[in-house]
Amino acid sequence: MVEHGDIRVVHCGGSKINFRDPVITHDSRFLLCASGEAVKVFSTSTEECIHELRGHTGLVTGVLLRPSNHLQVYSSSLDGTLRLWDFTDGILIKVGQRFQLVAVHLPQSGDQMVEAQELSAVLSGVNPNPAAIAFGRGGEFIASVNDLQLEVYFFKKQKSYRFFLKEDNKKGGWNTFTCVACHPKDDCIATGHEDGKIRLWRNFNHKKEYTYSTLHWHHSTVSSLCFTPEGTNLLSGGVESVLVQWRYNQESERDFLPRLGGAITHITVSPDGSLFCTSHSDNKITIIQSCVKVSAVIQGLVKGDSIRTDLMMDPRSKALVLNGKPGHLQFYSLQRDKLLYNLDIVQQEYIHESGLQQFEVVKAAFDASGSWLATVEERHQKAAELELNLKLWAFDEQTQSFVLNTTISAPHDAQITAMCFCQPTDSQTTLLVSTSKDGHFKAWQLAAPAHTEDEGPSWLCDFVSAYHGLVPECCSFSADGSLLAVVFQEVVTVWSPSTWELLTTLSQPPGAVSDLCFGRLSCSKYLLGTTASNLLCWNLLTCSLEWTTSMDVRRLVADPLSENMAAFCYQSGSTDLFVFKPSEPRPLFSHKAVCSGKVTQAVFAPREEMLESCEESSQWLNRSQLYFLTHFSLITRFLLSPLKLVIDDSVAMTPFYLLLGKHRQQQQETALPQTSTSLLLLFFPFFSQLLQTPAHVLPSTSYLCSMFVQSLLISAHAEEEMESEKEEEDSEEEMESSRSKPELAAAAATESDTPALTKAQARELRRVRKLDHSWLAGLLDS
Repeated sequence: MVEHGDIRVVHCGGSKINFRDPVITHDSRFLLCASGEAVKVFSTSTEECIHELRGHTGLVTGVLLRPSNHLQVYSSSLDGTLRLWDFTDGILIKVGQRFQLVAVHLPQSGDQMVEAQELSAVLSGVNPNPAAIAFGRGGEFIASVNDLQLEVYFFKKQKSYRFFLKEDNKKGGWNTFTCVACHPKDDCIATGHEDGKIRLWRNFNHKKEYTYSTLHWHHSTVSSLCFTPEGTNLLSGGVESVLVQWRYNQESERDFLPRLGGAITHITVSPDGSLFCTSHSDNKITIIQSCVKVSAVIQGLVKGDSIRTDLMMDPRSKALVLNGKPGHLQFYSLQRDKLLYNLDIVQQEYIHESGLQQFEVVKAAFDASGSWLATVEERHQKAAELELNLKLWAFDEQTQSFVLNTTISAPHDAQITAMCFCQPTDSQTTLLVSTSKDGHFKAWQLAAPAHTEDEGPSWLCDFVSAYHGLVPECCSFSADGSLLAVVFQEVVTVWSPSTWELLTTLSQPPGAVSDLCFGRLSCSKYLLGTTASNLLCWNLLTCSLEWTTSMDVRRLVADPLSENMAAFCYQSGSTDLFVFKPSEPRPLFSHKAVCSGKVTQAVFAPREEMLESCEESSQWLNRSQLYFLTHFSLITRFLLSPLKLVIDDSVAMTPFYLLLGKHRQQQQETALPQTSTSLLLLFFPFFSQLLQTPAHVLPSTSYLCSMFVQSLLISAHAEEEMESEKEEEDSEEEMESSRSKPELAAAAATESDTPALTKAQARELRRVRKLDHSWLAGLLDS
């Protein structure tokens, strides 16, 4: 039986996988990349994540294969440690501390945690971008670029040479260095520049005799350079999203692999040269077979400059849906931390050119069943012109995707501010309401085809309304679809969708309402809204303000399966969370500083299986999970973790019961029994060593189990001793029973408050002390 522990805030996905150069293993089977505070291990053939190497407490800043062992990898982090992993089994081997941007001598030690003491500075004034530093000729020298300077340091000579360029050339190009790569065999350094040029430097071990040649194809900044292992080719990439392969010493011959997606940020080659790997600005890694064809794509969560759509859950696939790459919606699996697919909304080729105005998806909404998806796309050609399209998508059961049903050009005369679906339980009529800065809200209804030759139903405008020339900011339907609330700046209007009659208006303290939510189930009579400084709750039966509280609510979301609501409040540089029911004065749950900065989006996601939590503060997580998104593009949720293992009292008393279990609830507050303490001290070194040792160096499981079971068996001699001990206990009991009542009272008065061991526990402790555990020492010594 599992008893749920405390509620924790857990990062569950969405970290960048393009933050640093990925690494391909020597056999080309796996790809390793930094991802937040972990290192992810992907299969190059199936694109699946095999392991997550977790242990760092800060952002992972680099990944590097260990030269002496191809099955191990180093990772560095902002937590100040360097960790050595066995990436095939996902096991941490060693941790080094106090590392800086200097040469570090790695001490030889068998301990898992070591501290590096020998530090020596190599270069000063280096660029923090790893692409600006490269080793050459097997570590004979290191090249570093920063601004307009190239510096080459030779380790044996302990001498450096510096070379400078002018800020711009005669043709107006910018000479600033952006990246560097060194030839693996020749004395040749390749540098990339902001104007798209590539320079090949030679004779750089002589200050005055150096030369360089220039290659030019990229029209913008060169972001990454990489030589193949044999040095026969040079790979380059940039904003054009084209991988360029230059022939070494025959630079006029080059090959291209275009249309790879977002701008190329990193290029990596496998040690055998069979695979190329490119990282892209849209949080994607592309695996390429020798610059010929794309063999695999590993896509992370895409986050642009801003997320214009809400954070939504697809009712069918239970995937997270939000803006993806330009012109698309991304469907992201939270369980697998993987992109399922992209839905092309704009259906136009995106041109990677700065300053060019292109269509962008700004709004999206699902109906309750996931049968319909509404999207809004817009493009600003000029300051006074706005192109706007409203598209309705129907889910196709055969293709298991959304298919465009209706396109409405210029649905409003200005930007659309909000959009929501309504599908009443007592009717098959599906409604969509949109609000706009043109001062109107419109109701769109699915209508039957006007002519028999038409393919199927389409969407038409059913109702248009306004309120005193005010701008509608947001809208919301009640759970049963009987009411529609539309906010016109400071006024909340309530409408009847069946007759489109204005039923009432709700007053509130000064300030525009920015968010709106109807209560659900037993709280369906309440309507909640937020302003810049208040959280408001109206009673729809009395049409009056039920209560108000002063707080800066940035996001207000309702759980579709319960009465619970979540409010994210921003103050003092961090965000606090309050979970509450509109009908109760105190919150069900509160959490201070759930994240630094502001929460941009949040959503409740239904659970596949309902939990049975009896803790009042965690019951709000029984039916749904709460996810939220920050500016750092991390999907975070509140996890009710099973931290306690409860064993029923009917289970027999065994060493594992004493190690992992617990007694009745009233005994939790007392001191830990000596028997349990002894067993913990006895077994912990073995289990610790067993769990920390790589699996491929351990004996077989059957061998370990047989040794462990044999050590627990009681010999005939031990049975005789136990019988004699039992006789001694019986005699002691007889002596104790002969004591008088006054003596018992005096003895009870002098006894310690600490509870004594029971007879069963004392007997068990004597038995454990006589067990043969020599096999443990032999195993540890081996």
